[in-house]
Amino acid sequence: MPIKAVIVDDEMHAREGIRLRVEKNRAIQVVGECASGRQAVQMIDELKPGLIFLDIQMPEMNGFEVLSELKTQPLPAIIFVTAFDSYALKAFEFHAVDYLLKPVNDEKFAEALNLAVQRINLKQLESYTTKVLSVVSDYNSLKEPGDTAIHEGFSEQKKQYLTRFMIKKRENIFIVSVNDIDWLESEGDYVYIHSGKTKYLLRETLTSLEAKLDPQRFIRIHRSTILNIEKVKQLKATPHGDFDILLANGEMLKMSRTHKAQFQKVIGWTL
Repeated sequence: MPIKAVIVDDEMHAREGIRLRVEKNRAIQVVGECASGRQAVQMIDELKPGLIFLDIQMPEMNGFEVLSELKTQPLPAIIFVTAFDSYALKAFEFHAVDYLLKPVNDEKFAEALNLAVQRINLKQLESYTTKVLSVVSDYNSLKEPGDTAIHEGFSEQKKQYLTRFMIKKRENIFIVSVNDIDWLESEGDYVYIHSGKTKYLLRETLTSLEAKLDPQRFIRIHRSTILNIEKVKQLKATPHGDFDILLANGEMLKMSRTHKAQFQKVIGWTL
């Protein structure tokens, strides 16, 4: 018997995109779609699906509020779908919960779907429910004005920057702290994250990552390079007005003249 799935998203084209991808998998059957949180609560409690594709940003009631209202226990497997939301990303990454960023990537969608099916088949939903409810709690705490820190390892509310990356590689998930990152390198729609002697491939653009990292620590020094300022050991001017930057690990990077002003602003010195 196929796994029943419900798609919750206020954007029609987003629901259609998910449905078309799901239809390629015979193990899953879409039994319902809705465009609001209130409809979602009613539909999920009535249909009791095994899997939910849940958008976070919706009018009136967001995805986390939907989960708080559900009577169904344990919760179904959930694949969160979201546009960039710093609070949601913090909660997802801290608890190692899978999510998809819009626009949805086919490869990441397939990975998330396979993990959800595996979780359902192995009947791991009770422990999963505990994890998801912790995400909901942490998200709500982050959104409350006046709070500073909600959990050991979380940044203060005002610092809405990533503190770690969850990077999937086949069946493994690597947790990489931003403190361990030396530099980031653009490769088309991908980014290589350089950490010591290891580099990780992430399906995201450099510009997108730049917006999620602390600009006082991570500085773009070239159109294809973002540098962790704390890893710099030495700067050397070149005859062309550029600078060579020597990192503590011995790597040498190039800083272009167009990014010199921002670099000076962050370090507080004139080069």
